[in-house]
This record gives sequence, structure tokens and C-alpha cells, in this order.
Amino acid sequence: MQRPGTVRHRTQLYTEAIRIVEAEYASDLELDDIARRVASSRRQLQRAYAEIGHTTFREHLTRVRMERAAGLLANGSLTVREVARRVGYRQPAQFAKTFRRHIGAVPSAYRVRVREHGSPMRRAA
Repeated sequence: MQRPGTVRHRTQLYTEAIRIVEAEYASDLELDDIARRVASSRRQLQRAYAEIGHTTFREHLTRVRMERAAGLLANGSLTVREVARRVGYRQPAQFAKTFRRHIGAVPSAYRVRVREHGSPMRRAA
């Protein structure tokens, strides 16, 4: 069992990291950069993600990006390439592959499905 002070510290690190990722998900975020910004080491931030968030930095960033992309595809008229760029992907093919893995459909098919059925159809996490 961890000391309460350790748990509080890791919770604070995790909360600060989440805030940064959710605000800046479209930029080139790296774990080392986030750790520096929250005044922590890379390893301490990895532990915070694992122990408090039960995830990793990369998984969290990808989940945030895919959620934002799904919203943009469902509610807008942006091209898939533009959606990819807006959520932080330089390569539309890499974006489409990641989107399919997380959502269960390629971006263009997801957009059609949402428009036809009126609600997002997401893969269970």
C-alpha cells in the first residue's frame, strides 16, 4: 500500500497531465515534455498514469484524439484529411488506421453511419 502523500502527488500529476492533453491534443505532445511541464520525471508521470489512470500517456492521448475526431466527423463537413490534421496526425493513413482500431470503422464509413443512424456507433472500450 502506498503512502497517502504519494497517492496525492501522483493524482495531482495525472490531473495536470490530463488537463494539458485535453487542451493541446492536436500538437506534438511527448511524455518528456508533459513531465517537464508538471515538474516531474518521465518515470513518475508514467507511474501516475498507470496507478491513478490505469492507462498510459500514449493510450490517453490517442483516446482523446479519437474522441475529438469522432465528434468532428459526426458534426462537420471537414475532409478526413482535415480532421486528421486537426487532431494531431500528419499522415491521414496513420490517422485512419488508428481511428479504425479505436472506433471500429474507417473515418468515412463512420461519418456515413452516424449521419444515417443519427448517433455515433463506437466500439466498446
